Formats: sequence, structure tokens, C-alpha cells
Amino acid sequence: MNETTPVEFTAAPDSRQLLKNELAQRQAQLMQLTPASNPLERASVQYDIAEIMLELEEPGMREAAWGMTRESFGIYCELELWEDAVRCCDVLFRCDLPASVPALGNGLWLAVTYPIGPELSIVMLNHLIDATPDKADGAAVAAAVAHYIADLRLEGEKRDSVMFLTSAMLGKVAERHSNVNSQEAMNLWLNRMGLLDPKVFLPRLGQVVDALVEGQWWYDRDELRSRLPVH
Repeated sequence: MNETTPVEFTAAPDSRQLLKNELAQRQAQLMQLTPASNPLERASVQYDIAEIMLELEEPGMREAAWGMTRESFGIYCELELWEDAVRCCDVLFRCDLPASVPALGNGLWLAVTYPIGPELSIVMLNHLIDATPDKADGAAVAAAVAHYIADLRLEGEKRDSVMFLTSAMLGKVAERHSNVNSQEAMNLWLNRMGLLDPKVFLPRLGQVVDALVEGQWWYDRDELRSRLPVH
């Protein structure tokens, strides 16, 4: 009987090690950039590093992720790349630091004001829902705006699928806010809360956003508003 050579198996690196490897590569890439490098490249690399840091959840990484993402946010705003700026606010909110609530407010204003990808706008509004007490009206307003944005910015099957999700968001908020558990009760609740008219619920969202930001605006809203097609 012939002897066989034992097969040696090498364990594949786990997902955490893969993340650390990716982080090291991105950090090396960042170190190669100079003041003369394209600021967009710096913003993108720093954003990627921050996302990995949040995934790893190691001591000090949230603070480091915040610093890099805040700088990237400034670059994107300067170049008026609003969707990228909102993505940065999403990361800043998920850093869960004292300034994360104003970061959410800054991101929400951009996400609703500019016609960025509706899925990202809805993610930001869902952050507001999750951060709002059950009985507070802010979550109801956020859910109504999410549903409105899906209807306004999408078409066809994509619109139908996303509006199905935003309908579920509205239903969940209605249940926790006022124990709504039927379509009839839902209709009454939507009317009572003023959630059927964007001329009513959009300004209310503006009030909620102002409360989140507490005057810590990272851009000149008046100047941006003056350049909108309708303001």
C-alpha cells in the first residue's frame, strides 16, 4: 500500500484580519498623498479608512474615523458633491460621538434639499427615526418625508419596491407613536399628524433638523438656498 503525503490545510484569514489588511493598504495609500494631490482622492481614501475603522470597532478608532470623515465632508462640500457629503454625515453619525447628532442634522438638510440618491436620503431619515423617542412627532415626520422622497425621486419597479419599504417605516412609527394597527386608524393618524401634505411636513422636518444641529451648521445654508432653482 502506497503511503500518501498528508494534505496540509492553511486557514483562510478571518474577516477581521481581512479588514485590518485593507485598512493597512488604505493607510499606506493615504501616506503617499501630498498637498499637491487631488483633494477628491484624499477625501475618498479617508472615507474608506473611516468605514473600515467603524467596522473594526477598536479603541480610538471612532475618534480617528470622525476626524478623517469630517475633513472629507469639507472637501465634498467645497466641490458641491452633495451625495458624498451626506455619506460622510452617515459615517459621522455612526461614530456615536457627542457631535454625531449635529452631523445627522447637517446631513439631513442636504439629503432632503438636494436630489441625491433617494436610498441614501431614506437611510439618513431612518437614523432620525431610530434616534427619536417612540412618542415624539419627529419620527413620524421623518417617515412621511422618506415616503415622499421615494415617490418623488424614483420611477417604475424601483419606486414601488422602495415605497413598500417606506410604507412599512410609516406603519412601524405609527404603531409605536399611537398604537396604530389598522388601515382606518392609519388614515386617521396621518390626517391628525398632518403627514399627507408636504407643505406641512417638510417645514416640520426643518424644525426637527434645526433642533438637532443647535446652530452648528457646517455650511452656509442661506447661500446654498439662494442658488436653488426654487427657494
